[in-house]
Amino acid sequence: MSEQQPPLTIRLTEPKTTLNRFDYLVHNFLFRDLRSAIQQYASGELLDIGCGNKPYRIWMVEKGCGITGCDIEQSSEKLVDIICPATSIPLPDASFDTVFSSQVLEHVAEHGKMLDECFRLLRPGGYLIVSAPMSWEHHESPHDFFRFTRYGLQHLLTTRGFDVKQIKANGGKWALQGQTILCNINSFFIRHTGITARFFRFLYFALQIKVLVNVAYRWLDKMDYDDNATLNFVVVARKPIKNEVQ
Repeated sequence: MSEQQPPLTIRLTEPKTTLNRFDYLVHNFLFRDLRSAIQQYASGELLDIGCGNKPYRIWMVEKGCGITGCDIEQSSEKLVDIICPATSIPLPDASFDTVFSSQVLEHVAEHGKMLDECFRLLRPGGYLIVSAPMSWEHHESPHDFFRFTRYGLQHLLTTRGFDVKQIKANGGKWALQGQTILCNINSFFIRHTGITARFFRFLYFALQIKVLVNVAYRWLDKMDYDDNATLNFVVVARKPIKNEVQ
């Protein structure tokens, strides 16, 4: 079931982002909080739902996890172990100590069924680590169905029997605002190619506006942190052991 530890000749790449990327702010906070959750809660046999090319595998391997990945299609690097929908995973009950899924929940029309599968596949006492957006533009259209608030995620998990341990906002209002500015600029350059757009594109790169916005809004987010609005959440929930006292 689990993926064998990769040979030493295979280099595992750590997820990273740079200040020169338009999506730096969303990934900076998401990567930080996913890594923290994996380091603290991941163990044993781990199922990665919507795994793609398993970008977080290095952190899971560092915890000694055996990794099984499922997705609706094979990935470009052929790393998907089981091809199936997230709502119907052909594996036995209580097969995993950890279930992980990042930025997948919004793309599953029947996301409640996906969370039911997570609960079914976890062993009692096992942990679910999941991330999902609160604020982001349409992507992977038309398979983009939902955005989630803190309280929506809490409700979805507790009504399925999970004990929610952590709902971590990935950045606050300033990070959200800075990311929105850069998304809007990026979209403008995609949609417009005339002389005016080319002039603004030249200024954008010559003055390193992307880097300036990323640095400024990262600092503002740290100086005046307010997570009443955010880009994403990383959630950790536990499947209780039967009859245990909470």
